Amino acid sequence: MTPVLAEEDKLKNGYYSMDSMGCMLLRECKDGVQKVTNLLDISSQYPNTDSFYPIATEFNNMLVSLNRVGVNVFLAEEKYFPVGHRGVYHTVGNNFFLNKSFMHRPGVLMSVMRHEGWHAAQDCMAGTIDNSMIAIIMPEESVPPLWREIVERTYPKSAVPWEAEATWAGKTEGMTATALSACAGGQMWKEYDPTPLTKKWLEENGYIKLDGTVYKNK
Repeated sequence: MTPVLAEEDKLKNGYYSMDSMGCMLLRECKDGVQKVTNLLDISSQYPNTDSFYPIATEFNNMLVSLNRVGVNVFLAEEKYFPVGHRGVYHTVGNNFFLNKSFMHRPGVLMSVMRHEGWHAAQDCMAGTIDNSMIAIIMPEESVPPLWREIVERTYPKSAVPWEAEATWAGKTEGMTATALSACAGGQMWKEYDPTPLTKKWLEENGYIKLDGTVYKNK
């Protein structure tokens, strides 16, 4: 049985569905899913390879930080994503996946990379990427109204706090790279003050001592 046919047997709703994306996230569907080790792994897939050079430093810096904390990045075929989805981060598997059909434009690649990378940083803010929780990094009121309004029109209300700042980061050069560097260096709660609720949770779960000093940071 070919890999593709074997995958199809696992998918109740076929490709281009939440079913196929879930199969990819769980690493049960791997046909056409390539691990990214540097920008060339992506740029070499398209005829406009040279146009990716201006983003190389920021991209590779983010990738190094992600790898240091145990997050892998994959370039995956369009068939695994619901229609219109450009990328996804999985808080359980600590991997994120880029939709190959959209990554030929360097600007789109960086927007998705920063956005999903910010979710990984939110994972880090919630204690460690080894759990399945995420926490907002910035005070909600610090998110520019433009990005919050866009998110409020496109995401469920319950997701707005996390998606608003991720959308902001996705459009801001260096913002995600800085947060991921703090995470990789064990400095997350020194570089970014946890919100009161997040700090309370971190104290209760032994990540920060009651006097505010960092107890452990993975």
